[in-house]
Amino acid sequence: MKEIFLLAALVSVHEQVKFGTLCKGNPTNKHRKCDSFGCGNYGARRAGGTRKHMGLDIVCTDGDTVLAPFDVKINGPASPYKKGVKPAINNGLNLSGQGLCFKLFYVKPVKTSGTMKKGEKLGTMLPMQKVYTGITSHVHVQMCDKSDPTKYF
Repeated sequence: MKEIFLLAALVSVHEQVKFGTLCKGNPTNKHRKCDSFGCGNYGARRAGGTRKHMGLDIVCTDGDTVLAPFDVKINGPASPYKKGVKPAINNGLNLSGQGLCFKLFYVKPVKTSGTMKKGEKLGTMLPMQKVYTGITSHVHVQMCDKSDPTKYF
């Protein structure tokens, strides 16, 4: 019975977690809709229909300030691509806080270790338009376990 109560408590705590503003220019964390490069929702099919989008894309203008959505620990850098692929945007952060572990891609970090308070500058949105001209520029939010992050927005 204790295990059920503990699990229920953990689930309710995680359901209450909400990301604060990620990109300074998008205070409501508007999600990327569909464009000529695909859709930004979790589970969207990728080119060829074999891969699934494993995160949620939050609209962010190239060069915009990326903020800590709540108090976070920076667990190191994270890359969306293999080394040497799309170097202009192949950067990000591995973060944890509020009981969550997640990655932010397409961000040039201010630092890759330590802690940050909610609203502090984590980094700068990389120049996505240089790599994918016409895409809706965005920060990709991916949970470490690749579960759906949508409920936290």
